[in-house]
Amino acid sequence: MLPPDAWALEWLRRRVLDQFAVWGYRYVEPPLVEYLDSLLVGSGNDLELQTFRMVDQRSGRMLGIRADMTSQAARIDAASLRGDGAERLCYAGTVVHANPTGVLESRVPLLAGAELFGATDVEADAEIVSLMVETLRCAGIDDPVIELGHVGLFRGLARAAEFDRGLEEAVFSALQRKAKPDLEELLATAQPKPSDAIAGAVLALPDLLGNVGVIDRARSLFQNLPASIRAPLDELQQLATAVAERCDHLTLRFDLCELTGYGYHTGPVFAAYSANFGRAVARGGRYDGVGVAFGRARPATGFDVDLKRLPRSPEASNDAIWAPGLRWVEIERRAALWQAIRELRARGEQVIGALGERDDANERCDRELVWQKNAWRVQVRKQRR
Repeated sequence: MLPPDAWALEWLRRRVLDQFAVWGYRYVEPPLVEYLDSLLVGSGNDLELQTFRMVDQRSGRMLGIRADMTSQAARIDAASLRGDGAERLCYAGTVVHANPTGVLESRVPLLAGAELFGATDVEADAEIVSLMVETLRCAGIDDPVIELGHVGLFRGLARAAEFDRGLEEAVFSALQRKAKPDLEELLATAQPKPSDAIAGAVLALPDLLGNVGVIDRARSLFQNLPASIRAPLDELQQLATAVAERCDHLTLRFDLCELTGYGYHTGPVFAAYSANFGRAVARGGRYDGVGVAFGRARPATGFDVDLKRLPRSPEASNDAIWAPGLRWVEIERRAALWQAIRELRARGEQVIGALGERDDANERCDRELVWQKNAWRVQVRKQRR
């Protein structure tokens, strides 16, 4: 990335981290490269396929470049911090994907994320969704559409239908494509054959998307199913209410076929969309129990966003003050000039000192330091023709 885009991205990263900080999230920096057995433990199959691998020349063990930081944050919480109460952690850094997630997607995203450990109730998920909304507003996305789903709904149906692993994966794939003909064929040939109520519920999932009325429709369709299968609907309703209380003028939608991170998430999942993007700009969800791989199971929920995909404000300004080079200033004025430059920089102003007759930075300065009335003063430059 080149100027000014590289600076605009860094400016956005700082704003997002400042947002995390005022919400009480503590910053961590996990390693970019780790031994593979440490990096992938408890992370699920999807992350394993995304991880670049290499052989450590010193030990002969396999190394991996992180493709995500959620599991690293979970390890920090479980193995290093080891607190008993709620723990809020955040991060922002580069990850590397062995396979890009889309045709136009970078294989080197700059992820920023927040993870909340040790809290099981809907308030924790609502806090994370609300923080995700505020993070997007840092990038000027003031009207995100938040889509809610729950992996527990399909997981309960699959368990009740007694799907084996192969069939569960095939049905999951068909649901992700919302391919009802494929679902009908899979259910018709399933052994053992699921009950009509279970099969009907699975077939209904692709059509259960839209506003809050989706929850009522699902309750009506699933009224004869076990309470354990219907419980995720209550959780989604409670989460939607809690988020709406925190975020004014927010559009909430439901997609009961949304199963992103199915092998990893355990409860509500959520994604943010914007009219200017064809796919989700941020994703998250609940992933209870991931810390068990590190010796201590902890409830957890969180989200992350690729900052490279977000709009970047020109407020990472190129406006600057041009200062004469010390060597071209009378000796008796040099100390005052250097003091003026230091004071301006301490206030956050960008001051560029001349290095010679030809300095390209001169062209982007809208002000300059001039000697007036026995002092160095900032003067607005006249527009150049």
